Amino acid sequence: MSGFVYRYWDQAELNRQMSARGTVPDITPMMESYARESAAMRAALPCEVNVAFGPTPAERLDFFPATKPGAPIFVFIHGGYWRMLDAADSTFMARTFVEAGAAVVALNYALAPSVSVEEITRQCSAGLAWVYQNAARMNGDPARIHVSGSSAGGHLGGMMIAGGWAQDYGLPEGFVQSASLLSGLFDLEPVRLSNCNEWLNLDAASAERLSPMRRLPARSLPLLVSYAPNETEEFKRQSECYAAACTALGCDVEIICEPGTNHFDLPLRFMDKTAALTKATLRVMGL
Repeated sequence: MSGFVYRYWDQAELNRQMSARGTVPDITPMMESYARESAAMRAALPCEVNVAFGPTPAERLDFFPATKPGAPIFVFIHGGYWRMLDAADSTFMARTFVEAGAAVVALNYALAPSVSVEEITRQCSAGLAWVYQNAARMNGDPARIHVSGSSAGGHLGGMMIAGGWAQDYGLPEGFVQSASLLSGLFDLEPVRLSNCNEWLNLDAASAERLSPMRRLPARSLPLLVSYAPNETEEFKRQSECYAAACTALGCDVEIICEPGTNHFDLPLRFMDKTAALTKATLRVMGL
């Protein structure tokens, strides 16, 4: 017996590869930044918070309307390995995008292990459908929706641009115009085989069904992919492989490098209008 669990890694090494938290000494400062900066945006800018888009308490969103009608809509899906964080921690980029001429939306979802990754994905789909159907409420254009997400949110963003779900809500297939996915988990098989499955309860079939690598974008679209330089080999591999698969599909893919970042502070670059990630995102949004 080789002892290999996935690729050439034993269980301990696979667990290490799938641990984003293990790449930094302490995640607390970044978590505090998410909450503090997001609260500051809600205090400073016009917004609507805790807007329900579904029947359960977790199915809600916060949005910051654009200053003029017909604006692109930046939709952010938070990370936290499907078990942490909230929309309330996820609006720190609002000023950057509103001042550039966009509306900003932070989607919320119920957390594992109280719900499955499949249910989380469904909730995000319902939230994005609400955004499309209510775009005018935030001065937005439903034909100019940009989906972004980090870590587990990168996975969920990948699922939002995948084919096969929009028709369930009476929406046009491939209605998302562009996307920026940060440090995403695009192949859930190694996640299933790692200790992360203690709270996710994936089986082989659900891991395949819910992997963006197995459900590529519904159409070719501008796609930005980014990851921090200190990510584990597996996190980097997943972003590179997903980018390559989307390129082969015909998507206009760009890998954005942000030196000096880690897995947790990379999305905070959206607060800096001069950051490469921000400038590229504004560009693909037409701003």
